[in-house]
Amino acid sequence: MDKIRADVIVIGAGAAGLRAAIEAASMNQKLKIALISKVYPMRSHTVSAEGGAAAVIKEYDNLESHAYDTVKGSDFLADQDAVEAFVSRAPMELKNLEKWGLPWARDEQGRMAARAFGGMSVKRTFFAADKTGFYILHTLFQRSILYENIERFDEWFVTSLIVENNRFKGLTAIDIKNGTFHYFEGKAAIICTGGIGQLYKTTSNGAINTGDGMALAYRVGAPLKDMEFVQFHPTGLPGKGLLITEAARGEGGYLLNNQNERFMKRYAPEKLELAARDVVSRAIFNEIKEGRGFKGKYGDYIGLDIRHLGKDVIDKKLPTVKEMAEKYAGVNPYNELIPVRPTMHYMMGGVHTNKEAETPIAGLYAAGEAACVSINGANRLGSNSLTECLVFGSIAGYNAARFALEHDYLEVSKEEVTREENRIFDGLIKKENGIPPSDILYELKDIMEEKVGILRNGKDLEEALSSIMKLKERFKQVSVTDKSKTYNTDFIQILELDFMLDVAETITYAALKRKESRGAHYRVDFPKRDDEHFLVHQLVYKSEYEPRIELLPVVITKWKPTERKY
Repeated sequence: MDKIRADVIVIGAGAAGLRAAIEAASMNQKLKIALISKVYPMRSHTVSAEGGAAAVIKEYDNLESHAYDTVKGSDFLADQDAVEAFVSRAPMELKNLEKWGLPWARDEQGRMAARAFGGMSVKRTFFAADKTGFYILHTLFQRSILYENIERFDEWFVTSLIVENNRFKGLTAIDIKNGTFHYFEGKAAIICTGGIGQLYKTTSNGAINTGDGMALAYRVGAPLKDMEFVQFHPTGLPGKGLLITEAARGEGGYLLNNQNERFMKRYAPEKLELAARDVVSRAIFNEIKEGRGFKGKYGDYIGLDIRHLGKDVIDKKLPTVKEMAEKYAGVNPYNELIPVRPTMHYMMGGVHTNKEAETPIAGLYAAGEAACVSINGANRLGSNSLTECLVFGSIAGYNAARFALEHDYLEVSKEEVTREENRIFDGLIKKENGIPPSDILYELKDIMEEKVGILRNGKDLEEALSSIMKLKERFKQVSVTDKSKTYNTDFIQILELDFMLDVAETITYAALKRKESRGAHYRVDFPKRDDEHFLVHQLVYKSEYEPRIELLPVVITKWKPTERKY
């Protein structure tokens, strides 16, 4: 097996990972930065983000407004010091992208154009048509190529982190192209592996979003924070859940039920369709439940109406919406409603970090959707996520580079590496006539969709937790059908499933323990928010049997919790 050394190792090459690598590389050209990604960077899930990125740039806006909107959107669970740091750095990050070549949409005066987004009090979401993530990813990737001290390891899969005395010192990884096993020694590492969407049957997330980084950190003792908060986007296409971006509503689209009623006036009379995502998702869910949805091939749905926007606006500002409506829903949005229903979209929880992107493990950092700072609390506002990747990717890159400059390598022993190599190759590859992993995966998706979804209750969560623990036992009997070494996706998917089971357990366990309703976490048996007992973050730690939870107070600087109304 080969050893590879790098001062800073970045795991994941989406917006957060690329931004972290750029920042670390620019700190000192003598630092060696390893950028590991299980897919080619241009296939990272950032490419799917459509609507835009939020920041205070317009003269009518201010930092306090952006911060308050974010805190209110979080149902007052966000750490307010982290939010204030986030909004203050956001404008610089968007302006950096403009300098690096991102083609932001322009207004009549030639300045960066902004659109409305849910939960934002003013237009502060900057965009490039409805392909903002695509352009951000390309801009960052092109920028990263300028740094000769960044070495990419495309299509490599990280299997474990190696920690000694609570300090990161290395990791193990498989080169997917040829199946070879390697280990890295590093002074610092940054987890930027994205979300967990593949845990759910209906999701807007790509196939690569399997919670790898969260599980990697969890297994070496880092806690996962706020894992009960899973965001469902209101407007996914029925069936698989492909996303119709919030930009469609930001540009003036309406939601209509089968009575041709713009029903959001009953749920959020001021913000209507641009209320927070959890509010709109539950409203759609309720309309369907009460029989006011349209009938469709993949179940009942609500109609998204953008007909009144006209052909020019749709073609110019919402071309991807038009394409997806035509290709995947078979409707012409110029003159037909687009069928939509909620789809699992984003993970508010993740690897616990402070506002410096530091985890409790020295030398280990995290940023983007894989991390939980927390600025999103119980519900993320649309268009904050892309900016979060940039802001905390930059912070993580800077701090990891500084740590690397101040510390020496710790040696990774052959025994540590061999232990992981045996777990993977002897424990999985050589096993014959076991359970097909698809049996466990599809059952897991059903459990999460039906019992750990938009509406939750204690009985379902207890049953889900018991079922997941049984699946973890059954996973020990899984075998790999494909024994080849070259691009063995069967093997990689089994490793991903192993991670997914750990993450699913933490989500379900945290949801069971939070006996209140807040943001995206709605307990029908505890329908009220309970600030007296649950104005706290739940930190989930791995233990021998079931997970262990510690409570962490929410940081409040300016805004006391009030009832959240839209």
